[in-house]
Amino acid sequence: MAKQREIKLASRPQGMPSQDNFLFETVEIPALQADEVLVKSLYISVDPYMRGRMNEGKSYVPPYALGEVITGGVVGQVVESKNDRFQTGDFVLGELGWREFNVSKGRLTKLNPQLAPLSAFLGVLGMPGLTAYFGLLDIGQPKEGETVVVSGAAGAVGMIVGQIAKLKGCRVVGIAGSDEKNQYLVSELGFDATINYKTSPSIRKELAELCPQGVDIYFDNVGGDITDAVFLQLNDFARVALCGQIALYNTEKVEVGPRILPILLVRRALLKGFIVSDYQSQYSVAMQELGKWLQEGQLKYRETIVEGFENIPEAFLGLFRGENVGKQLVKVADPF
Repeated sequence: MAKQREIKLASRPQGMPSQDNFLFETVEIPALQADEVLVKSLYISVDPYMRGRMNEGKSYVPPYALGEVITGGVVGQVVESKNDRFQTGDFVLGELGWREFNVSKGRLTKLNPQLAPLSAFLGVLGMPGLTAYFGLLDIGQPKEGETVVVSGAAGAVGMIVGQIAKLKGCRVVGIAGSDEKNQYLVSELGFDATINYKTSPSIRKELAELCPQGVDIYFDNVGGDITDAVFLQLNDFARVALCGQIALYNTEKVEVGPRILPILLVRRALLKGFIVSDYQSQYSVAMQELGKWLQEGQLKYRETIVEGFENIPEAFLGLFRGENVGKQLVKVADPF
């Protein structure tokens, strides 16, 4: 039988993950059973939320099991099918393993490669785009003329948040970790202003200068010191969409920061955490609008693509070093 490579969780990270936490194995590709589909992986997504799944403990999704193959978003092509819904050659999206080939019982979404490049279905038209859409529009409720601050603004979610906010007539301030990223946000994506959190002498002072009317909506992807600074600028009745806390994912002990509840109380602000799967019943509507904006040129995106199955762990680790601009992907193979 044909062989393939797969990647398992070898051990649970303590702090920042390393290559030692991953185990490569070569295994046989299993024969298909009734209603199953064999999918060749083309693009594999690596995402910050995966770090949380490497820890033990209760969360919104079960942790990865030790010794088991890591799973995530995968765009692939059907190689063989015993399922009437799929034909050889179909392009599909699914929650699949870090494998060169995956056997699925058909829990896959067919993709239209005429709508956008295949990689886009893991980014602007996938989980990150949907996260940006629902977090900003449902929780943020943007109104024309309001000020929106986005942390992690050059990431796959943040750059879409900023653009949608601009489409809704808002003033947008992005926070990212390099001058190159911030230049892209302003010159290409239309952000009004940016802050380089790595070089800023005082994020709090820069925010006060760039947001003289305060902050109406904060889309939080990172947490930590950046979020502490933004909270001090919140306006009355501000809305905070709590999407991610990447600054805290690799901490080994609980940090004690400012007490934020008095700020929320006095400003009568809304803070709401959310997971994109909360909105699953509305995915089709969001996809239509995101696709329309994309085709009209009102929505742009950028990807950081690493090539080679063997480079998946390194691409994942790069997320926490801020190496990616936009969606981080690994290209595993070309379509046949």
